[in-house]
Amino acid sequence: MDVLINLINQTQGRDRIFRATQYACALSVYSLRNNCEQRDLVDILKSLEANMNAGRKLLRLGNAINSIEAAKRAVRLSDRVLCLCLTAANIYRALYFLCDNTLWAGNVGLIRGIDKERWSFNASLYYLLSLITSLTRDVYVIWQLMAQRARDKCFRQKMETHLNESPEVADVIIPQLDAFLFLLLHSLKSQPSVILDTIKNICDLSLPLDKLGIYKTNAGVIAFCGLVSSLIGIVTLIQPKLKIKP
Repeated sequence: MDVLINLINQTQGRDRIFRATQYACALSVYSLRNNCEQRDLVDILKSLEANMNAGRKLLRLGNAINSIEAAKRAVRLSDRVLCLCLTAANIYRALYFLCDNTLWAGNVGLIRGIDKERWSFNASLYYLLSLITSLTRDVYVIWQLMAQRARDKCFRQKMETHLNESPEVADVIIPQLDAFLFLLLHSLKSQPSVILDTIKNICDLSLPLDKLGIYKTNAGVIAFCGLVSSLIGIVTLIQPKLKIKP
């Protein structure tokens, strides 16, 4: 119960709970779309989904400033690749929140005469760019982990033992590929935060790709990916050690 209370007391926690609820409703609506007997339930779920989305819009007001501050911190990183990736990701995220907040202000009538389609397109584009740079960071971190493992003598012996004990693998998989996969899996096992962050970013890609028309998919896939991403976000808030750093 204390964990739940602490989560709800955080703005990010409330946003992720709202987001998970929103996508859970969307996934339920998609699964019940052909069930004529559940039309009342579908209407309730659609209404709840819309309310969760509206609530999240309010919670995201001011997030652009947080992203700019995160970009300032990323500039100070000694690792140039991480510095570039994280700075760019946070700048793109700040631009995304700026577009999203402007759209919200236009929808509620605070700003009149804005080109909503253009602002929506820009928001999706900046969101996509932030995810691409975040995934680039994930790939770089994974590569570093693999390089560290490969230099470890004990691990190299373990990998050679694995290859020698599984000669039948050579008939199906190229030995070098088997060694690469063995190294990759053991590197990721040592840092579950990297796995979670990578899965989260990959899942989030479905929304901007669909909105921009780059890779169209159905509402069910988008809802499922959004739900998985939201649950991972909740887990990393409850267990900070599972959140990738920096």
